[in-house]
Amino acid sequence: MSEVSKKKKLSALDKSQAKGHMGMPSPQIYEVVRREGLEELARPMSSLFWSGIAAGMVLSLSIYCKAFLHGHLTGNPLQTVLSNGGYAVGFIIVILGRLQLFTENTISVVLPVLGDRTARNLKCTARLWVVVFTANMLGAWLSAYFAYHGAILPESQVAAALEISHHLLEYSTTQTLLYGIPAGFMVASIVWVLPSAKGNEFWVIFLVTYMIALGGLTHVVAGATEWCLLALNGELDWLDAVFKCILPALLGNIIGGTGLFALISYAQVKDEI
Repeated sequence: MSEVSKKKKLSALDKSQAKGHMGMPSPQIYEVVRREGLEELARPMSSLFWSGIAAGMVLSLSIYCKAFLHGHLTGNPLQTVLSNGGYAVGFIIVILGRLQLFTENTISVVLPVLGDRTARNLKCTARLWVVVFTANMLGAWLSAYFAYHGAILPESQVAAALEISHHLLEYSTTQTLLYGIPAGFMVASIVWVLPSAKGNEFWVIFLVTYMIALGGLTHVVAGATEWCLLALNGELDWLDAVFKCILPALLGNIIGGTGLFALISYAQVKDEI
């Protein structure tokens, strides 16, 4: 008997266990994200709008929680490194809570359009983008307004939130746009990775969004809370907040999420679906 024939063959159980350790193939991930996008496109606009407002308000927690840590770590040499961990809080709640966040929709509702490029799909996607983005901005503004004027936060924490927002004033319009590209790419990557995260969803969201904060990148919804706070405090003109901050960040996030990540993700599976 040859040495090869003497080797123990894999049992059905061995093969089953090996299969269980395989990662989800890209075409399957694509299909999961595509189906989620179709579900979102089929939802009533009123549901998307209210969910978008909730997402805008909840995501402001990323700024407030970062400010809480920033204030308590004053004088600590690791203040910046540690306080940026608070930035993940709002994203974790919004994404795991399935609230409507515009930068998630730069990939999820785009994949169905890439697979079936009809005028109807394009119209539905554009309508969802407008509704969700408007709702996110309204939610962020409401949160900033009540934080600044409503005494729902101690004055020291509002001051800390303003302090951590000042770095955005240093960005030019072009920088705001360019820094939004990797931020959009990274949020889109969360949407792509979550189907195969297998119980590690919390850590995927935390790691990626923590790096967005640590890198000083611009996320249009989280940043809207900061820009609104600065405008309410008289440090930023409202027109500048919209046209030199929010809209450039929006364009950067779309380029990163749709123009880069969604197109690349589709390109790698289009011949297999």
